[in-house]
Amino acid sequence: MPSALITDLLDVLDKLSGGAHAGFRPAHAKGFLYSGTFAPAPEAAKLTRAPHANRPSTPITVRFSLSGGIPTLADNDPKGSSPQGFAVRFHLADHVHTDIIAHSHNGFPARTGEEFLEFLRAVAASGPDAPTPPPVAQFLATHPLTRKFVEAPKPIPSSFARQAFFAVTAFKFTNADGVSRFGRFRLVPDAGTEFLSAEQAATKTTDFLVAELSERLTKGAVTFRVVVQLAQDGDEVTDATAVWPESREQVPFGTLTITERVDELDPEMRKVIFDPIPRVDGIDSAGDPLTDVRSDIYLLSGRRRRAAAAK
Repeated sequence: MPSALITDLLDVLDKLSGGAHAGFRPAHAKGFLYSGTFAPAPEAAKLTRAPHANRPSTPITVRFSLSGGIPTLADNDPKGSSPQGFAVRFHLADHVHTDIIAHSHNGFPARTGEEFLEFLRAVAASGPDAPTPPPVAQFLATHPLTRKFVEAPKPIPSSFARQAFFAVTAFKFTNADGVSRFGRFRLVPDAGTEFLSAEQAATKTTDFLVAELSERLTKGAVTFRVVVQLAQDGDEVTDATAVWPESREQVPFGTLTITERVDELDPEMRKVIFDPIPRVDGIDSAGDPLTDVRSDIYLLSGRRRRAAAAK
């Protein structure tokens, strides 16, 4: 049975989206699936003994998404579309996989599930009839890192292929010699980043990001470099709000090559539940409490989607 924390988080996410949307995720509801391959960099095997770091290539399924929990959200919605999400599934064998789940902002608004729940409840209680100052303003006044996340610019990209993504939590990477390092995944577009002004975004269609990516794929594959930003002594590895300095070493991990669209409405694809816990030998949670919380809520919401699909 899921804990009260997980069910409470799901409930407030539903509330923020105007109620539950049967068959869809409570956040990042609008998403698009693609397939391709992953090829590791030589440095990957030095970092981890995980299978996909030690074989020539691995099939992948990836999902680009908008942040909001409304399936019909417009790609150019200035409030609900950012940060965009990017999930990657590495298919290691039949029914064996490991995932990377990232979004387009370096950092997260809360350190723990309990703090995240408090923040979301404050947002939900800050509607037009809220007192002055509204609950969310009171929360942000006492949580400076959450305020920093909320106030940070999150521009809409010109393409999913021109957005950088950051895994939310850190992992412990262990190689064949038993040497471990802590790090965070980053997904860096080979095409470079490019963002729209508010005026440019307003002229776009509601589904322009998926349309643009479909058009781009007719001309060739879309590629992302996977890198691991390594922690140094003293860096906080169990706090997703702690952003490490850009001066930290970034180790090449490999290349994602995205080649074609996958039908996300296919019944089997609707069942996919990405997992923030790696669940593969050689890559483990660094101990951030959010890793387990996110995994539990992904599982609960995934089971809810599967139940809706079965009706």
